[in-house]
Amino acid sequence: MSLKQGALDVRENAHVPYSNFKVGAAIRDAEGRVHLGCNVENVAYPEGTCAEAGAIAAMCAAGGNRQITEVYVVADSPTPVTPCGGCRQKLAEFSDAEVKVTMANLEGTELVLTVGELLPGVFSQSHMDRA
Repeated sequence: MSLKQGALDVRENAHVPYSNFKVGAAIRDAEGRVHLGCNVENVAYPEGTCAEAGAIAAMCAAGGNRQITEVYVVADSPTPVTPCGGCRQKLAEFSDAEVKVTMANLEGTELVLTVGELLPGVFSQSHMDRA
């Protein structure tokens, strides 16, 4: 399955009764498996789940390798939508800085950045070495 098609397909399953803003995400792990996620809203907005977080949760639930090697995120927006700050941190937890993140809209416009470009100066486990 291509990451693009997976993200487009899963986007249709988003639960967005409040914003109507559907997002789909697909990640590939180091074993080549594809994991999908869509956003799930809650009336208490901060309690919702982003598509990227859902894909990471699916990867963890599947067991096996937890190293992300590629990401694709798609939404119906004028320009490609970037992951929120929290999802950037989540992606960084499971990726190397060089991992490619493709962000797209439904018209086919794509923006490709690395995890390191999306989150320079990432907070990492090494910051806690003295704890």
